[in-house]
Amino acid sequence: MSPNEQLAVEIRDLDITFSTDGGDVHAVRDVSLDVHPGEVLAIVGESGSGKTVTARSILGLLPETATSRGAVILDGTEVVGLSGEKLREVRGTKAAMIFQEPSTALNPVFTVGWQLAEGLRAHGEYSKADAKATAVEMLRRVGIPEPERRVNDYPHQFSGGQKQRIVIAMALALNPAVILADEPTTALDVTVQAEILDLLRRLRDETGTAIVLITHNMGVVADLADRVAVMLNGELVETGPVREIFADPRHEYTRKLLAAVPRVQLVDRPLPASVAAEATPVVEAKGLVIEYPGRLGSPTFRAVHGIDFAIRPGEVLGLVGESGSGKTTIGRAIAGLTPVVGGSLRVLGTEMNGVREREFRKRRKDLGFVFQDPATSFNPLLTIAECVAEPLIVHGGARDAASARDKVDELLEAVQLPKAFGDRYPHELSGGQRQRASLARALALDPKLLIADEPTSALDVSVQARVLELFGELQERFGFATLFITHDLAVVDLLAHRVVVLHRGRIAEEGRTADVLGNPRDAYTRKLIASLPVPDPAEQAVRRAAWEAERS
Repeated sequence: MSPNEQLAVEIRDLDITFSTDGGDVHAVRDVSLDVHPGEVLAIVGESGSGKTVTARSILGLLPETATSRGAVILDGTEVVGLSGEKLREVRGTKAAMIFQEPSTALNPVFTVGWQLAEGLRAHGEYSKADAKATAVEMLRRVGIPEPERRVNDYPHQFSGGQKQRIVIAMALALNPAVILADEPTTALDVTVQAEILDLLRRLRDETGTAIVLITHNMGVVADLADRVAVMLNGELVETGPVREIFADPRHEYTRKLLAAVPRVQLVDRPLPASVAAEATPVVEAKGLVIEYPGRLGSPTFRAVHGIDFAIRPGEVLGLVGESGSGKTTIGRAIAGLTPVVGGSLRVLGTEMNGVREREFRKRRKDLGFVFQDPATSFNPLLTIAECVAEPLIVHGGARDAASARDKVDELLEAVQLPKAFGDRYPHELSGGQRQRASLARALALDPKLLIADEPTSALDVSVQARVLELFGELQERFGFATLFITHDLAVVDLLAHRVVVLHRGRIAEEGRTADVLGNPRDAYTRKLIASLPVPDPAEQAVRRAAWEAERS
């Protein structure tokens, strides 16, 4: 940086404490950081490390319970201590934020054009026509097709990736000096993620806007960041250029984060010797067709087009594909939650095409579920022990939570949680601990089949590594068959014996996991693999160049 160049962000000795009923929480401890114009700084660390609190302090987005010391200078303006009116002037013009979940950042009752124009009008004198014209131009800039027409559409009429593009357009509308991107690709498929990262990189190069990237995905860091800041327990433990941090991490915690990243290593996982190849499949689909009825006169939507697959006892089948490929629909059909309209789907010996709920109910005890977000799948009014005991009580395995406690304690220990955690409530556990408890609940009835729908996508990388390792150990120990639904090919490589790649409701490719990932025959499978960022900046640069060449 030249002596006269002004930093986009300058943080000096930042210290943040939250007042809570349980006492003060020291969230950020004497952090100092610089962000240069046109630079991408990635702040990484596990949940509770202080990375999001540090980033939000740049925009003054801290609650009233927070007490801040130190300096946060945003494009020449000191943010700490600014009044509400002054902060509103800074937000949008000097810095803007891209949130993790675009669906919650967009108002469902207004068109996207109106929402883009609202931000413009709040910070300047724009006529209605000028604001709309600027909104159209912003949509074009972020790659929304037919922006003149789509500017009048509502958020629900866009895909997840398009909604994230719109949120990025809103952040760029007033040409801020800094964009804060908080896990901007966590909820997206790998191909859409690659497009969003490419968009952020291009916009950074065109506008010179600095980006502060908050993420736990080290592949995204390798792909986009120039420098990395590693946080642990509110402290900055290491910072440096991205290639140096990845090649020679100095701090033990940084080494631990990088070691926890799942990578596609073409692990050949043969079925256990105890599993007979000729055994009757736990799940068998032949010509499976699933449709959703149209509404208000619209035609039916065919989500799954006549596919064949099987899951054998003791086998882990990975089901991968983008949003809309049909993978979650298939999982719901296996669970009896979505009707089958054509072909055959046999689950645990029961034909699901035309099945009645009364007939399938007795089979439900042989099914276990692990959901994507354990926080929303637990009843917040029940203790963990009561949540884990629920399946036992519902299916007659116990009279109440008290009588099931011995079994619950055994399950908690199996998933490496102290049995004392059974007396805690869901909000008192971390994300990884809640997902372990979710695994315990899924195993309560000794299921023959486990359905896991994106069970680790919301977890920090080190927590994800522990949960996946535990999952593999439990699957080998108990021998249940598993349908593992995910868009993360590295997770599939780690766990699955076989993989099915879905594309728009049809099977693009299937086979042994090492064969499909190591030598993909279908162009769509190759696209998925090429879109997956790897935690190595040098290798990722080569992969990015190949991906861009294939797109052009």
